[in-house]
Amino acid sequence: MAETDNDELVDAAFMRRSLMGSSIEASYAGALSFQRRKYTKDLAGVDVAVTGIPFDLSVSNRPGTRFGPEAIRKASAQHSWGPVWPWRFDPFDTLAVTDYGDCMLDTGMPAEIPQEIEDHISRIIGEGVSTLVLGGDHFVTYPTLRAYAKKFGPIGLVQFDAHRDVEPDTSGRIDHGSMFNRAIREGIIDPKRSVQIGIRTCYLGEKSYGMTVIFADQAQEMQASEIATVIKDVTGSGPSYLTFDIDCLDPSAAPGTGTPVPGGLSSYQALSIIRELKGMDFVGMDVVEVSPPYDHAEMTANAAAMIATELLCLKSWARGARPTPMGE
Repeated sequence: MAETDNDELVDAAFMRRSLMGSSIEASYAGALSFQRRKYTKDLAGVDVAVTGIPFDLSVSNRPGTRFGPEAIRKASAQHSWGPVWPWRFDPFDTLAVTDYGDCMLDTGMPAEIPQEIEDHISRIIGEGVSTLVLGGDHFVTYPTLRAYAKKFGPIGLVQFDAHRDVEPDTSGRIDHGSMFNRAIREGIIDPKRSVQIGIRTCYLGEKSYGMTVIFADQAQEMQASEIATVIKDVTGSGPSYLTFDIDCLDPSAAPGTGTPVPGGLSSYQALSIIRELKGMDFVGMDVVEVSPPYDHAEMTANAAAMIATELLCLKSWARGARPTPMGE
């Protein structure tokens, strides 16, 4: 754990000298960034930039996800002290991760917001840096994917969600329920390399659009390793993006979201699937739809922070990190 022997190192979000390693600070105090990573716009030597997109103008039910990035950052402080269980390594010993801050949006000009988000992500990945986005409602994934598709071509999608978000849309709505329909039609994502996990809603006339769907009842009957095998087989070796809508979790685990649907995954089930994805190196990732006004005891923000942390562990594994053996 780098830098922990320096008693003068406090507020690592601003004072950290190295982009690697972890430091110990009180989880209830100090300047908060995601996992106490350094706040900086300097992307030199950075592997992953964490960035918030505080947007909730496209929700169909309850708003509040504009406060999601702040809540996830705050919750992440208690997970920032080094090795992550059960990975048994510190992802920041392998990955240089910074907090890039939030995408600034003009809510008075909503029609311009999709392009503002796309430009924000393009600036980061244009420097050869991956992003871990903290939402914001799920619409933010659409302009994020547009930025990635400009660089990589059509993207494979791994989507943890209660909703498929492929409702018919031919008018270009800013809507968190139809953006993947648009993304398929626009060639942003490759539906034959896309998997949706935890789905438990539908609408009349619903189509698969060529995507593989693992419904919530199926997921409950499958082992995490089986689900991971499906994901790997479908996405193949091409560039893929992972998006985690927190409403994939059951409301008992994540009540703080805009459209909660009973019958979802437990946090353990979701994390177990992520851990079984070892070997995959997603070009980008996000955790979205955390709505703190409806949370209880910060349990949704805490779950989101843990999911985001383990996504970094997954990427760290792809870069060669391995468990530290237990001592006697």
